[in-house]
Amino acid sequence: MAIPHANDTQSPACTRKQAYTFEGVDCPVCAAKIEDRIQKIGGVASVCVDFSRKQIRITTEEKQQDSFYNNLIKEAKRVEPSLRVKPLQKQDKNPEDSLSFTLTRIVVSILGFGAAMFFNIPHLYFLSFAVSGYDVLLKALRNIVHGKIFDENFLMSVATLGALAIGETGEAAAVMLFYLIGEYFQARSVMQSRRSILGALDLKVQQARLVQGLDTTLIGVEDVVPGALVRVLSGEKIPLDGIVVSGSSSVNMQHLTGESIPRSVKAGMEVLGSSINLGGTLDIQVSKEYDQSTAAKILRLVEESASKKAQTERYITSFARYYTPVVVFLALALAVIPSLVTGAWQTWIYRALVFLVVSCPCALVISVPLSYFAGIGRSAKRGILVKGGNYLEALAKTDTIVFDKTGTLTSGMFSLIDVRLTASASLDATYIRKIAASLERNSTHPLAKAFLSLDAPYAAMDVQEVAGKGLSAYVDGRFVVAGNTALLQDLGIKVSTQSEDEATVLLAVDGRHEASFILQDTIRSEAGPLIKQLRALGVKHLAMISGDSQVHAERVAAELGLDEVHAALLPHQKQERMLEIAKERENLVFVGDGMNDAPVLAASKVGISMGSKASDAAMESADVVILADDLHEVANLLQISRRTAAIVRQNIVFALLVKVLALCLGALGYASMWIAVLADTGVTIIAILNALRILLYRPSR
Repeated sequence: MAIPHANDTQSPACTRKQAYTFEGVDCPVCAAKIEDRIQKIGGVASVCVDFSRKQIRITTEEKQQDSFYNNLIKEAKRVEPSLRVKPLQKQDKNPEDSLSFTLTRIVVSILGFGAAMFFNIPHLYFLSFAVSGYDVLLKALRNIVHGKIFDENFLMSVATLGALAIGETGEAAAVMLFYLIGEYFQARSVMQSRRSILGALDLKVQQARLVQGLDTTLIGVEDVVPGALVRVLSGEKIPLDGIVVSGSSSVNMQHLTGESIPRSVKAGMEVLGSSINLGGTLDIQVSKEYDQSTAAKILRLVEESASKKAQTERYITSFARYYTPVVVFLALALAVIPSLVTGAWQTWIYRALVFLVVSCPCALVISVPLSYFAGIGRSAKRGILVKGGNYLEALAKTDTIVFDKTGTLTSGMFSLIDVRLTASASLDATYIRKIAASLERNSTHPLAKAFLSLDAPYAAMDVQEVAGKGLSAYVDGRFVVAGNTALLQDLGIKVSTQSEDEATVLLAVDGRHEASFILQDTIRSEAGPLIKQLRALGVKHLAMISGDSQVHAERVAAELGLDEVHAALLPHQKQERMLEIAKERENLVFVGDGMNDAPVLAASKVGISMGSKASDAAMESADVVILADDLHEVANLLQISRRTAAIVRQNIVFALLVKVLALCLGALGYASMWIAVLADTGVTIIAILNALRILLYRPSR
């Protein structure tokens, strides 16, 4: 019987994507083994087995038949016999139900255990053991039948059945009970971390109110086409990206950008899907279909983040694969060799069983992936989308940051700083400002916005604009030209020679060059404080690359106190220069926003795309997307990554130290099964709770 498919799409390259939800896999190591096995099968382009979200996502190199995917699942079950899958879209089981059932088992097991101790009825220990440990025994048996022996289910089963065989029924029941409690905490913690992300990214709107003449109809957002008109009432989420046609309001974009301050919008302004309309009714002309909307892209980025594992995470996964068989053989040697010498079989078997319980690697294999998952979740709540734990780990080591200039360190908005009259000027400065402003009102060029602060009392007639050069018109009865040197030369106007150390607009009146308007690209207000904060965080080298002129770039670099600047670069030259810097500085991060930054973002070790208006190419190429248009989030991201890395180190060191100590004590006979339980389940619970601390972390300014 064919397995139904969910999220089945076909791209232009005939690739096909499948998504399933799964159960029966107890740890990230098991999930990683499934992922590795499926990835090696021919025809599979990529696979992600996301343990935290209990999802399997498969992309094939070309369109495949149902039988191909059925075989993939069969291969996965050979790796993990207890695996159960079903289509993601048909997932109807509430994860809370499974947790409630586990909690019920814990309560019944505790009652049985307590009654056995209080009333001295040893047989009740068997009840407690059976209720809390039956699934562990079944999984171990199923895995052995399929040839999979060395895993934590096998360790727990051998240890507890051995304890029952030598009459330690109470300790056997305690091991299973505390193991179940640890599993409950693990599942609860993973669910809490997942809720944190999904709560922060509660983005998708299911329906849109389509306006057709005087009628409105509710339809699914996937059915709305670009150009359609949708109406959003007060308190509703904006369903899709678009332009406001009528109405004015304020919108809350916190779920998208992490910015809590609402933004005012009116007719002609762009709005993003999943923003919340806080004021009056808005009519919006849809600009993108749902799959291309900002919200859909964000959701895809978050879904893909779990597939890129940190180096530490991969190391722990590999470590666990070899660790478990080794400790099983060590336990066997501990049980047999001393017993042959001393004849005290029960004593050494008991010590070997304690050794097995202690050796379970749960604290490591659960807490390390959970730490990175929680770090990604904490970043997402601030509107920072990290595409994988590997990037979060790399960010923690950052010692060099290279910035793009325009739109990143500067606003891209020009301001007028000086008006320089030529030596042959015949008009006074006040009049020149007025006619220049009156002319520039007719241009949409970014430089023209610098003239908005000037008085513009005259109407411009017969306006002619030459792309890339400037414009001309009749203003107050005079023929006025505003633009660059090339435009004036094309019109046969002699340009007065003078130094032009900034973006410059030349003004000619009636064929005479009268003045030069000197403009500056405004440095963003948060750029200076950010540079100081990065220095305080230990970032040793701060550089800037730009396509702008050397003079402009050096001014910005000097004002911000940067260590290195490269200017007048084309997009491919930016990439080449960044790679040259990276040869000397391995832990390099690039921060940019524009279309021409995409090659650099893709080539850098970690590329950060800034701002909700960053180009699609930049967002796709970047490893991290900061949705808020706030440079401070770069420093916040570094702080979150470093806190995450610190927690990972804490968990690894703590777990290994406790386990090594408990293993030694157990082998020497100074640790009982109770100590073993604390060294295993207790450490696991502490490590999990420590990992989740990152969800409460608040970066400091």
